[in-house]
Amino acid sequence: MKELEVSAKTVDEATRVALEQLGATRDEVEVTVIKKGKSGVLGMGAEDAVIRVIILEDEPKLEAVPDVAIIAKQVLTDLLKAMKIDATVEAIISAEAGVPVSLNIEGDDLGVLIGRRGQALSSLQYLVRLIVAEKVKQWISINVDVDWYKKRHYDALRKLALRLAEQVARRKHPITMEPMPPDERRIIHITLANNPDVTTQSTGEGNSRRVVIQSRKR
Repeated sequence: MKELEVSAKTVDEATRVALEQLGATRDEVEVTVIKKGKSGVLGMGAEDAVIRVIILEDEPKLEAVPDVAIIAKQVLTDLLKAMKIDATVEAIISAEAGVPVSLNIEGDDLGVLIGRRGQALSSLQYLVRLIVAEKVKQWISINVDVDWYKKRHYDALRKLALRLAEQVARRKHPITMEPMPPDERRIIHITLANNPDVTTQSTGEGNSRRVVIQSRKR
C-alpha cells in the first residue's frame, strides 16, 4: 500500500499534487484531510492544508497477467512488422505497482522508435495500450521500451533528482527543472517523496510543466 502526506495552500491543491506524485487518479486513492488550512488575513496567520493519500490497491489478478503479456507482445510484434522494422520483443511480468507488463524492443538502428525526447516511443506505447485494452476489455498500464532506453533515462533522472535535492537542502533555495513530460515528472516526485529535506511540485501548463524542488518547511 502506497501512502503519501502532502501539504499545500488548499485541500484541492494538495490532492492534485499527491495524485501527480503517485501517478494515480482520484478514484484510485483515499484522501484523509489532516488539516484544512487557513487563508489568514492579509497573509497573516495562514496555514497550509495537510492531507494523507493512500492508493487503494485491488487484489492482483496474477493469473491474468501472463495472458496480457502474451497478447501485448504479439500486438507490438505485429506493429513492428507493419512498420517494416526488424526487431524482437521481450515481455517481462513486473511486480511494480501499476505497470504489470513491460515490453522491451531489441534490434539495430531503432532510434526512429524513440524519436525526439522519446516522443515517438510514448506514442507507440499509447497505441499498444489502446489495442491491448480493446482485446482484453480493460486498460492495462503497459510499459514499452527500446533497448532499455527509458530505464537508463529514468535512472539518470533519479540520480539528478537526488543531486539537486542535496543542493536545495544545503543552499535553502528552490531549483526549477527543465520542462518534462508527465512520466518524467512522476519519476522526480516519487524519488523525492520521502526526502526529509525537500518537497516537490509541478508548475506551468501543458508542455511547459516543470518540477520545482524546494526546502521542506520545518
